Amino acid sequence: MTTVTQQGYDPMPAGFFTRLAARLQGKRDVLIPYFYFQKVLKGNMESEVLRQIYKLRYDVYCLERHYLDATEFEDGQETDAYDDCATHFAAYTLDKDMIGTVRLVQPHPGQPYPFETHCAPFPGFDYPPRDHAAEISRLVVKKTYRRRRGDSMEGISQDFVEKGSTKTIKPRSTVRRDKRGNSPLLLLGMYREMYRHSRQNGIRYWYAAMERSLARSLDKMGFRFVPIGPQVDYYGPVTPHMADLDELLERLRLENKFLAAWFNDEPIPFWIMAKTMVASYMEGRFRKK
Repeated sequence: MTTVTQQGYDPMPAGFFTRLAARLQGKRDVLIPYFYFQKVLKGNMESEVLRQIYKLRYDVYCLERHYLDATEFEDGQETDAYDDCATHFAAYTLDKDMIGTVRLVQPHPGQPYPFETHCAPFPGFDYPPRDHAAEISRLVVKKTYRRRRGDSMEGISQDFVEKGSTKTIKPRSTVRRDKRGNSPLLLLGMYREMYRHSRQNGIRYWYAAMERSLARSLDKMGFRFVPIGPQVDYYGPVTPHMADLDELLERLRLENKFLAAWFNDEPIPFWIMAKTMVASYMEGRFRKK
């Protein structure tokens, strides 16, 4: 296949569209082919996956960050009162190594949301119906998958914090087999799992108590979390936020049609995939010049 060579560009490599078609038809995910995910539904407290999740949380919250006292969890399993009313999500490598976890909490009747135990909303904040809301919490990524100094505990690289945006999230990030690359794709995969579960179960709103830097990074990915209360000191400065998943979908469809289809498990039209990857390839060639 021949292409016009322009200043700063190299010709499109032979077989580019053949490989593109193969990726669309293949079994691996087009955006995150080196990870897979598992979900543990509420009440399934004897799950082996859940025990692995508790161990990862213990490693990060107790041993690495010292947010929690390790002596309170002698079995090496970090648990709390919200685990039995949460849906848990775990990310794995293809070698079956758990490298990330997060949960969506829907408290029992009369039980506060986790953020309410240390944050208060602004006066007059109008809570959405509890049946349509859940809180994101206990989000961690294994230390070995935060390879560079400056990468956040949630796995977002410093490069993405400084230069990333919704439009920069493209399939090119999966071309390299470097599974610990400078991208938010692992975190994005966990958020997609929560998004799909939420859509299937009538959840429209997410709460999250987080640092403002994480909120800004998530905004770059399309998740606009709005502050709903003042900042407090809870193992560092955190602010309670809320996101509307209807607004997320609308924004993604405007800014990144590929990402919108990927999030909603919709067939990705060939022209969208081709346009996204060609633009990404050309951008990469420019950067090398």
